Amino acid sequence: MKILICSDGSPQAESAVKLGATIAVGCSAEVTLFGISESKGQSDSLLDSLKRSQALLADKKIQAELISKSGKAVEEITKRTRETPYDLVIIGAVRKDSRGLFWMSSKSYKIIKEITPPVLSVAGQSTTISRILVCSGGKEYIDNAVRLTGQIAKGAKASVALLHVMPELPAIYAPLGRMKVTAESLLNSHSELGLNLRHEKELLEAMGVKVEVQLRRGSVLEGILREIRAGGYDLVVTGSALSVGLRTFVLGDISREILNRANSAVLVVRAKPAS
Repeated sequence: MKILICSDGSPQAESAVKLGATIAVGCSAEVTLFGISESKGQSDSLLDSLKRSQALLADKKIQAELISKSGKAVEEITKRTRETPYDLVIIGAVRKDSRGLFWMSSKSYKIIKEITPPVLSVAGQSTTISRILVCSGGKEYIDNAVRLTGQIAKGAKASVALLHVMPELPAIYAPLGRMKVTAESLLNSHSELGLNLRHEKELLEAMGVKVEVQLRRGSVLEGILREIRAGGYDLVVTGSALSVGLRTFVLGDISREILNRANSAVLVVRAKPAS
């Protein structure tokens, strides 16, 4: 695994480095520390931060390449990921406020939307990973996210919960909504959803990861947020879709809200291109 950890020298970026170190150790990853200075007076403090981060990684037996650039963060990270393939990009993300449509920094959104590799957005202070939540829509495009989650979980010896939220049926179908559907019965069914969830579960188990399937009903977003709050997860995994006719990725409303509201780190993984 090749990991790019991006830093602007801020305290939140250093928190991202610490969580990145945990993942790198577990996955025996190659690490590049990528510092971007957006102002002339930032260079010295950024270099000091990068050297501290490099020393932290060295203490964990990880020899990290150190690269420092001047320029706009989004442009430099986009350019770097186009020149060199990475399996994971890690950024520190700062919340601007606890309300409004865009709580996270616009730079975080732009990076997630514009680069191809998966992006781990670290807004909290956690440096360990023991419980991971994968928000599954029950479709095949989530396979990339499941495989990467498996690598991280195996390395960190973490457990994984696969969560699928079933939206409420329209009133006309209310009697069907009362039919009891459990995670076990769904996994044993031959429905598309059941087959795909079972496939995801088997992918993780084949990697030696302990996994459970959680099934909820109601609003998809609210169901996910309730599980995040109740489950004590260190990492939440969600997806973004490839836009039709364009080589860009769309960060959907649900993924955006997860990024805004989750107190844990959030991993956004790109959809698998259609075959």
